[in-house]
Amino acid sequence: MLAMLSARIINAHIRPLTSENRDDCFVIDDSLYERAGVKRTELASWVFDHVSMRCKKGFRLLTLGWTDGCTFLPINHSLLASSDAEKVLGPCNKIDKRTIAGKRRFLARQEGTTVMVELLKTALAAGHKAKYVLFDSWFSNPQQILDIKSLGLDTIAMVKRSIKIRYFYNGESLDIKKIFAAYKKRRGRSHYLLSVNVKVGQDKNGKNGLDAKIVCVRNRNNRKDWIAIICTTSELCVLTASQ
Repeated sequence: MLAMLSARIINAHIRPLTSENRDDCFVIDDSLYERAGVKRTELASWVFDHVSMRCKKGFRLLTLGWTDGCTFLPINHSLLASSDAEKVLGPCNKIDKRTIAGKRRFLARQEGTTVMVELLKTALAAGHKAKYVLFDSWFSNPQQILDIKSLGLDTIAMVKRSIKIRYFYNGESLDIKKIFAAYKKRRGRSHYLLSVNVKVGQDKNGKNGLDAKIVCVRNRNNRKDWIAIICTTSELCVLTASQ
């Protein structure tokens, strides 16, 4: 109902007042939904809070929204419990998986990256449209980017600094740290450090991958640090870097 209602508001009232040149985006993020009475709350679990860096009782609340840069509307959400039975503190009632209640509970036990794609499919089926999907490094991995592209959407996301996530660059399969170290950076006080063309989700020979661009910029909270952003639309990355 929330997905259909927000689609009606956006398509009938907001989009006619917005210029066609303005980029609209789906935004996905999760937050802690803490619960005190977990023994009576179904599927309540131990979840890790990335703000306090501690495990707390409750759920992760994964939210999908739409924005055109001026307006933000929620589209859908899902409570995420732990997939580990030992971390589940609340009762686990058996409900027919063919019902809506059963499907929501089954989805709550899935990985956040899987639920993210399901929320996007629900939004598109309800009539929502957007040019890009924005999310942070927590959901950023090659398979996620490929799944979003298969839905006809482009990705703009922060790159996770992990040696396990590799991109095909310059004939080699490298992680983001090695790519940053190998490329010549811009000097001085420039916010923009470098941009490279890579392939995502490629095989060992660099074939069958999705073309993308990684742009590295200074971290405005710590100028000695840097962050990387990946985008599957190279023209947008060039524009963003120039600004």
